[in-house]
Amino acid sequence: MSAARHEANPSEFDADRLDAFLRAALGLAGPMAVRRVAGGQSNPTYYIDYPGRGLVLRKKPGGAVLPSAHAIDREYRVLQALAGTGVPVPPVVLYHADPDLLGTPFYVMERVQGRVFAGAVMEGADPRERRPMYLAFAETLARLHDVDWQAAGLADFGRPGNYFARQIARWTKQWEAARFRDIPDLARLAGWLPRHIPADDETTLVHGDYRIGNMLFHPTEPRIVAVLDWELSTLGHPLADLAFSALAWRSTPEEYGGILGLDFPALGIPEEADHVAHYRRHRRTGSGAPLTSFHMAFAMFRFAVIFEGIAARARTGTASAANAATVGDLSLAFARHGLEVIA
Repeated sequence: MSAARHEANPSEFDADRLDAFLRAALGLAGPMAVRRVAGGQSNPTYYIDYPGRGLVLRKKPGGAVLPSAHAIDREYRVLQALAGTGVPVPPVVLYHADPDLLGTPFYVMERVQGRVFAGAVMEGADPRERRPMYLAFAETLARLHDVDWQAAGLADFGRPGNYFARQIARWTKQWEAARFRDIPDLARLAGWLPRHIPADDETTLVHGDYRIGNMLFHPTEPRIVAVLDWELSTLGHPLADLAFSALAWRSTPEEYGGILGLDFPALGIPEEADHVAHYRRHRRTGSGAPLTSFHMAFAMFRFAVIFEGIAARARTGTASAANAATVGDLSLAFARHGLEVIA
């Protein structure tokens, strides 16, 4: 057996032990190469390559993590459930719950070839293909929200109903658990949101982090071949996903790759209203309740808490990315945007 060749930090885990495990579990042969995927702020991700076969491994980060965060097991389960539903997801191969091999649980999926764009401007894409790519972005979200989650075996994947009240409480607790500084704007949002929850209630499968950066586009065509990063997926309100998908129009390129202030016609990017309308046209089910300032403020609040969690991990040295401290400070920007929405 050839020794594994790794371009990740050798101290992260024993690549030779992983190599032996994958050979036995999947019948793989030839030398293994492992490389850390750069850019992610959450679950560490690696390309695992054997001759003729490319895999992707995702694991929990090491060290202390927030309660219910980095849910690798839930990612694996929802990817399994969505196979064959029309929602494009990478085929999963195995889940390993025991931390014996890599120090944390992990799962492995097939590597799907395509393009990932770090920001919503889709740098490098032809302006003529950006509009159809954005339309595919909206259509895929509509398709996800139309999935029969009970038939897919996800009836216990979350609690139907009262989603926003539970989420506001959850993310407030997450913030308190990671809190190392005062953010008055975030505190004001946490106080405003519970008092302004809309009356409509609807339950679908939600992604939880639905943005352009988590879409894998076909190498040459303007279509989505896989939706990535499902760790925040659950049963919830579809307007939470729709609002989150619209955050790019409300934030600047410096704020995690937003598009606020850019020339949309020149770039081939539709307006936010076009994105929302296209999603509506492709929903086969649902109440049709309007997207309101509450939904956008909730999305801003939640994103701010996520960034504050990244900042907290940067302080303790357990963050997944080298730029975690800088990215974490985006909590301040999104808390401010949230207050602008409700003003």
